[in-house]
Amino acid sequence: MKRLRKYLSLSILSVIIAAGVASCVKGNNPIVFENGIFPDTVVALSGINSEYDDYNVDLNTLNNIVPLVFSSNRGSSGGQFDLFQGGLGYSFNQTTGEFFLQFEMTDDPFLLQLLTKTNTTGNDFGPYRLYSSIDGYEYMIISSVNDQGNLDFRYTKNLPYFGSSIPEITGPFSAAKLNSPSDDAYFCFNTNQDTAYYSSDVNGNFDIFMLKKNAAMPVDQWLNSEYETPVSVDIINSVNNDKCPYIYKRFMVFASDRSGGFGGFDLYYSIFRNGSWSAPINMGPFINSASDEYRPVMTGDENFTNMFMLFSSNRPGGKGGFDLYFAGINLN
Repeated sequence: MKRLRKYLSLSILSVIIAAGVASCVKGNNPIVFENGIFPDTVVALSGINSEYDDYNVDLNTLNNIVPLVFSSNRGSSGGQFDLFQGGLGYSFNQTTGEFFLQFEMTDDPFLLQLLTKTNTTGNDFGPYRLYSSIDGYEYMIISSVNDQGNLDFRYTKNLPYFGSSIPEITGPFSAAKLNSPSDDAYFCFNTNQDTAYYSSDVNGNFDIFMLKKNAAMPVDQWLNSEYETPVSVDIINSVNNDKCPYIYKRFMVFASDRSGGFGGFDLYYSIFRNGSWSAPINMGPFINSASDEYRPVMTGDENFTNMFMLFSSNRPGGKGGFDLYFAGINLN
């Protein structure tokens, strides 16, 4: 992460120098682009990807440095999936319109402690990190294989990490509210953190379900409460597998192998309007391929006109198996 921060500092400095030189020319305004634009070219995160399966990435945005936590079976040479850490950084030159993207594996001491806490001797999938303004704590919710061979949700809790003092991380604890006898995975909240969405194969195939949460209740208190049967999001679900929901503002992205796609699992999106989700829309051939596209996550930046998405794909041209990819997107 230190190298990533150094890279960004140099990139941003080069932008400032370029703008300063341009401003010395009388009458010239160095600001050509008022806002940045995430390029819509799909870019493989080659500095993070390996010859094994790398997917299930999570986003936790901090300015233009984005810590990443993702699942990979590189540690077991293609066997068991564990959580690993990486970093992504970006900057935009308002004078030239150039976009800079950097990605690499990192060794952040807090994330190292967090992943040491959460990795099990079985598969660990779908990390989701969040901050709750209700109690001031950060949480990470993941799915791990239980003693019966099914995926269950677990979570950790810690005070925010600032400076050099690493906070105590408690857990992992079982999320009793969510766990059924089936496979339960890929948790996320909506923006208000009053509705949870996740995938479960309780009905056979994977579907996307939702559960309401009292917005004033602390996250851990809600996760520890009695199991509640979730509600199927019928307008999203199909007769095939629908999984990996992720919500940013009023948009949901997810993966599905329903008919009519480009092959295998494709990525779809839905928009929340007038109290309900719209019919899903395929994200098209720019994102989807004849291979599998999986676990999309997205975020934005107030200084950019569009959003960006990270996702996994086993399309040809990567390092092997599933790789992680970046793309700027516009959804409407």
